[in-house]
Amino acid sequence: MPAKSLSVMVQPVGSNQPIAQINADVPRNPASAIKLVTTWTALDLLGPTHRWPTEVYLGGPVQEGVLQGDLIIKGYGDPYLVLEDFWKMLGDIRRSGTRVIQGDLVIDDSAFVRDPTKPGDFDGSAHRLYNVIPTAFTVNFNAIDFQLNSALDSKSVVTTPALPNLKIIDKAKRTKGKCKSRNIALRMQVSDANTVAFDGKLPADCRNYKVSRNVMSPLDYAFGAFQSTWAQWGGRIHGSVRRGQAPLGVKPIVVRQSRPLAEVIRPVNKWSNNVMARLLLYSIGAARQALPVSRAQGARVLADHLRKRGLNTKELVVDNGAGLSRRTRVTARFLVDLLQLAWREPTMPEFVSSLSIAGKDGTTRKRFRKRPESGRMHVKTGMLRDVVAIAGYVHAKSGKDYAVAMVMNHKKATHGAGRAVQDALLAWVHKR
Repeated sequence: MPAKSLSVMVQPVGSNQPIAQINADVPRNPASAIKLVTTWTALDLLGPTHRWPTEVYLGGPVQEGVLQGDLIIKGYGDPYLVLEDFWKMLGDIRRSGTRVIQGDLVIDDSAFVRDPTKPGDFDGSAHRLYNVIPTAFTVNFNAIDFQLNSALDSKSVVTTPALPNLKIIDKAKRTKGKCKSRNIALRMQVSDANTVAFDGKLPADCRNYKVSRNVMSPLDYAFGAFQSTWAQWGGRIHGSVRRGQAPLGVKPIVVRQSRPLAEVIRPVNKWSNNVMARLLLYSIGAARQALPVSRAQGARVLADHLRKRGLNTKELVVDNGAGLSRRTRVTARFLVDLLQLAWREPTMPEFVSSLSIAGKDGTTRKRFRKRPESGRMHVKTGMLRDVVAIAGYVHAKSGKDYAVAMVMNHKKATHGAGRAVQDALLAWVHKR
């Protein structure tokens, strides 16, 4: 590959002099490595203890446990409202005295301007989890795990979470043979009526075969998760789901606080969670703009804040904050300057601990295993078609710490060569 396709910057932490730089000022697509920019800006602007509320309101009186009206839930962009926390929130509602809901479940997600982007716009894979387009009230990343029983004499599909409003048709033929990719020909078709159909073939040797997908709108998903979880608490709901507005001047019966930001950024950086990164960009905008806030406002607030912190944002394009974009741009020098700034701040421990530890966890858990470099790098990776990137900190053999950034944009970058260049660069820095 040509040298012009590569950007590199390596600088000792606390120093202004790089020990290596190649095309350091060329703006390139960093893929998910841009999450470093999103998470650090959120940490610096909102603070490590920042939490997101989710409010619950009653749309009528409660008589002997029966709500004569709607139940309204207003979201403010909690990026980490997983099933466990959703279950706890519904338990709080149940303990407040409501058991039966005569009306609808009303979702108020008006805090954020809904993104007009469609899940399949990026690469045509609308049902992949990385393509979920979140709203201000998104439950469990909109993710569904389909577990298929592969026994020859029994066909069934179980989902997590259980979603009563999702219909599943299992026409997949169970076959003999080993559970090898060449023997699996499973197909999934999704209709607009919240119906998923499986066909093709699945070897019986593939015990409890699992497929994780996004097949419902955030509104329908939230309702299905509510129905099943509410039933676990002994509750019932007679209505359906719709969007609406929370009442003004009324005190909510439940306010559920999210996990703190310092905890939220760990899955964003370690496991490159796109849904959470997208929501963080909106929250960055909400720190300086009145609600409802748009994605574009979030990007402007982010750039303004970084400029005020002394960073050169001339070539920076954040787009959606997650890096799942062909528009995103950043230079290797900017990434290193950001890493240097982050190292000097009081939130340095929270930021560094959110990064993947090479050979230990996150997206680099399988790299540098049983090698001297294992456990001595905290980094964020990025990969798209034709894009490979990595940035973070390397604790060298000498005891020195280095800020490192490498971005490669080339049609052969993701065919193994890009990662080979990364590994060679990181190993070289570690030996210093």
